[in-house]
Amino acid sequence: MRRRTLSAVIAAAALAAAGLAGAQVKERTIKFAFQNQTGHPQAQGAQKFADLVAQKSGGRMSVKLFPGGTLGGDLQTVSALQGGTVEMTVLNAGILAAQVKEFAVYDFPFLFANAQEADAVADGPFGRKLLGMLDARQLHGLGYWDLGFRNLTNGRRPIARAEDIAGLKIRVIQSPIYIDLFAALGANATPMPFPELFPALEQRVVDGQENPNTVILSSRFAEVQKYLTETRHIYNPQALVVSKRFWDSLSAEEKKIVEAAAAEATVFQRQVSRGAADSALAALKQAGMTVTELPPAEVAKLREKVRPVIDKYTASVGEATVKELMAEIAKVRK
Repeated sequence: MRRRTLSAVIAAAALAAAGLAGAQVKERTIKFAFQNQTGHPQAQGAQKFADLVAQKSGGRMSVKLFPGGTLGGDLQTVSALQGGTVEMTVLNAGILAAQVKEFAVYDFPFLFANAQEADAVADGPFGRKLLGMLDARQLHGLGYWDLGFRNLTNGRRPIARAEDIAGLKIRVIQSPIYIDLFAALGANATPMPFPELFPALEQRVVDGQENPNTVILSSRFAEVQKYLTETRHIYNPQALVVSKRFWDSLSAEEKKIVEAAAAEATVFQRQVSRGAADSALAALKQAGMTVTELPPAEVAKLREKVRPVIDKYTASVGEATVKELMAEIAKVRK
């Protein structure tokens, strides 16, 4: 009888410690594609997930990361998940409105006062209900990560008043509510896949863009943008999603591994992301960006300008869904 290799012994021990039958955990490679670069909290969360899957499966299951949009933009990646050619992604939850219209509610401007409110809603009955609706669209939701509050940058002028946004050509994610939101503010909203954004800013195809400060920093936008305005206009949870075809191919034991790794990676990713947000703003200032924080009166003007957008999407998302979300937020605030 051949002696087992050390790696085989370790793998068997790990499976035994997890209470898993080796026959139920196959050799698998999970392709995990996402838009942000290596080093960003999104990428750090993905690496943590990969490490946990390898550990919990005794090395039988591995996760291969594809950061920086190397497999295409978010919409292409979602299509690849549905077709079964990519197994996993993490993306702005609002983008999934193209699959399940209720997800557009996460893109409502000025919805959450802080990240803790967002976590409570996303992790609670409301957030789980929306994830469950993805299965009918050949996707399966595992949870929500953090990206942070979105802010506005541009290369033309500082924005000190709500009216200063008018006339700017702003790249937005490929979601109708973002187009309508910035159109309501008087900007020329230009949807564009994230991998195309840096060269578009560099070549002045667009004047600016909107993203959390951690993304602005890790994507080196300070090299091609001068002005940053702390609008905090949207907090959009990041949906952690796998292909339904892939999910259905897993054994019960393999599903436990993926779910447990996702849950642990979620706690880690949120901590990393929020810690990074605290330092990103200082780093952007050091990189030469001029930072403006809008006074409350100007934020109030922004809220008033976008009210028709909220009304429009309340009608399309469904008043019952919006009421359910608002009730959850009110419950958290108590």
